Amino acid sequence: MPNDPYETLGLAKTATADDIKKAYRKLVRTSHPDLHPDDEGAEARFKAISAAYDILKDPETRARFDAGEIDGLGQERPQRRYYRDFADAADNAYREGRGFGPDADPADIFSEILRNRARTSRSDFGEGGFSAAGRDARYTLEVPFLDAVRGSETRITLPDGQALAVKIPRGTEDGQTLRLRSKGAPGFGGGPAGDALITIFVQPHPVFRRDGDDIMLTLPITIDEAILGAKVTAPTIDGPVSLTVPPGANSGRVLRLRGRGVGHAGSKTTGDQRVELKIVAPPEPDAGLRDFLAEWRKTHAVDPRADLLKEASR
Repeated sequence: MPNDPYETLGLAKTATADDIKKAYRKLVRTSHPDLHPDDEGAEARFKAISAAYDILKDPETRARFDAGEIDGLGQERPQRRYYRDFADAADNAYREGRGFGPDADPADIFSEILRNRARTSRSDFGEGGFSAAGRDARYTLEVPFLDAVRGSETRITLPDGQALAVKIPRGTEDGQTLRLRSKGAPGFGGGPAGDALITIFVQPHPVFRRDGDDIMLTLPITIDEAILGAKVTAPTIDGPVSLTVPPGANSGRVLRLRGRGVGHAGSKTTGDQRVELKIVAPPEPDAGLRDFLAEWRKTHAVDPRADLLKEASR
């Protein structure tokens, strides 16, 4: 099927919303014209990818495409018409007040069609004039991780030297495209200006990672904090908070900080922060600690790998 958004994004029709988003982000990075200036086909691919994503990201437009109501460009599909419909329409058109009967001269009918078309053109474009919307302008913008999740405002400089203010909404995701109305190329003949489409690339953060609306963090803890439990300080995207490490915690255990994840403008729901614990040995264990552990090992020998070895031999 031409202009099939599923085919463009390399997806099956059973793809989930998350599958659609991941496929789009991956393709944007390999096809955006600004990132591949020497690739002559990048702009055409990027436009096709963006159009496909616009169809599939919205459940309503996706359902309409699946039902055959719109095509892969979002245009309405013409309803199937039958000969009788056209025959009736033609009969009404040329019998009502026009005097065209079954013996009418075909040249007269053709002339009337041209006059109707001319009247429609004048109605749409003015008396003999022409107007059209301006082209959309596409840009890319790299945004720091915290600016994307917390929201921010920045400015970009356009090729003509004009500065454009860009508001980064709270919760903006990597690969998301922002639309700035009427900030594209000017229109023709009084037509509206095009839009500016800005694709956001979120820079990685040295500490935080994002999984949907949840923030992921690996938190180092000491041996004594893991065994005895402790209250420690953990960073979040909104600043440090206190976190309770339960006694006997192991590396890999995940603790959840409710409501410390990513929020979105106009939404009351917020993700969580998931903290994965990682036990870190002292860089230089002193003699007292070594002696204690040597004696402890003699009477408390435990093999944490025993079950793993049994499973591996099956």
